[in-house]
Amino acid sequence: MKIRTRIFICFFLIVAAGFYYLVDWIADDLKPRYLEAMEESLVDTATILAVMVGQSTPDASALKPDHLHAVFEEASQRPLQIHIYSLTKRQVDLRVYIVDTNGIVQFDSAGGGDEGKDYSLWNDVYLTLKGRYGARATRSHPDDPASSILYVAAPILVKGQLAGSLTVCKPTVSSNLFLASAQRKLAVAGTLAGLAVILLGLATSAWVTLPIRRLTAYAEAIRDGRPAKLPPLGRSEIGIMGRAMEDMRVALEGKEYVERYVQTLTHELKGPLSAIQGALELVQEESMPPPKRTQFLENARRESLRIRQMVDRLLLLSSLESRRALRDLTELDLAQVLQDAEEALAPLLASKSLRLSRQVHAPTLVRGERFLLFQAVYNLLQNAIGFAPGGSEIAITLTVADSSIELCIRDKGPGIPDYALARVFERFYSLPRPDTGRKSSGLGLAIVREIAGLHQGSVCLENAPSGGACATLLLPPV
Repeated sequence: MKIRTRIFICFFLIVAAGFYYLVDWIADDLKPRYLEAMEESLVDTATILAVMVGQSTPDASALKPDHLHAVFEEASQRPLQIHIYSLTKRQVDLRVYIVDTNGIVQFDSAGGGDEGKDYSLWNDVYLTLKGRYGARATRSHPDDPASSILYVAAPILVKGQLAGSLTVCKPTVSSNLFLASAQRKLAVAGTLAGLAVILLGLATSAWVTLPIRRLTAYAEAIRDGRPAKLPPLGRSEIGIMGRAMEDMRVALEGKEYVERYVQTLTHELKGPLSAIQGALELVQEESMPPPKRTQFLENARRESLRIRQMVDRLLLLSSLESRRALRDLTELDLAQVLQDAEEALAPLLASKSLRLSRQVHAPTLVRGERFLLFQAVYNLLQNAIGFAPGGSEIAITLTVADSSIELCIRDKGPGIPDYALARVFERFYSLPRPDTGRKSSGLGLAIVREIAGLHQGSVCLENAPSGGACATLLLPPV
């Protein structure tokens, strides 16, 4: 599992659990807060009504508030259409009952249905008549929590003497509606906040792991032998590690590079040097006829030229492999580069009576180094000339395909043996030319691969279905 995935999963679980318990705790705490606010307003109402009844009663022993029946009857019959946030209130649902000092109901605003009943044991009445704060919450239907009714009582005092108590009752249905709405909004807000935090965590995870992914891609490119430049990693520990890896790579690569090239170059130079030495030893013989002497001297000259070309190409390849980026970038037409390469190889084409078939579809603009791109096209075309039979045709197409510039050079030679397909781009690997049997330096295609990689492109060499070999160079367009 990736580090980024682990960080995100842990972050998600922590945030999800934290927000769940936070929202659940707040939602559970909302109901008591709503009931507290409701109870506080009922205390005010009960106190004011108790004072009004006390002032309208002449004697503490004669508690008969019959005049309140008309008030509550009219209030209950008055039509209401009041919108209080998400609640539409259509009638008065406040109930009031009054008891004397013995707890007997003297007045009941609900049509007088409970008048004469003994309420002395209900907490609101019992505690108030004892001089304490009396209140209770009772369900009208024991199995339904939403049927709870809140009762708050206040003492009725007549000339300073306790005459009874007045209780105000209000169902919690309206507060339940407000509470449910608040809980829904809280759940939505909590979910959105949680998602926002998770998205922020995902972005943070990507930001934290981005240098790691860049460093991984850099290490994989080095492992695969592709040109790679140390990516920007910042000043964090990852950046320090990346720069340490780069220093180590340069040190190891330099040592390995020198060892590998010394061994390979020594091996490749043995053949030409042996041929030159043998030719020089033979020409020293006085009995050798002049035509033979001339032939051996020509062999020595040809082998020395081969050594020079090998060293020149090796120096070019070495400089390419040590580079991490292009220099002197310019916008150029690959068709013009192709034409320059054809002109440079015109004598070699003429010596084998070869014809060129060109199909160029403009525009073929690329951005790169002209000298390097010329070398790449030159080497591919030279390779095709080397394997093409005399008097045959080399087909060249230059097109724009799949958002890239594609140069294809196809000859009608013998093609590439299966055992050599995977090795044609190796340094010093070369196949014998069909007409002479000689091999090249084996560095041309390796140079092409390095140039293509520096230009963010690619090159491949494969057998064509109709025979011969086809070299394809892909470069990004401007």
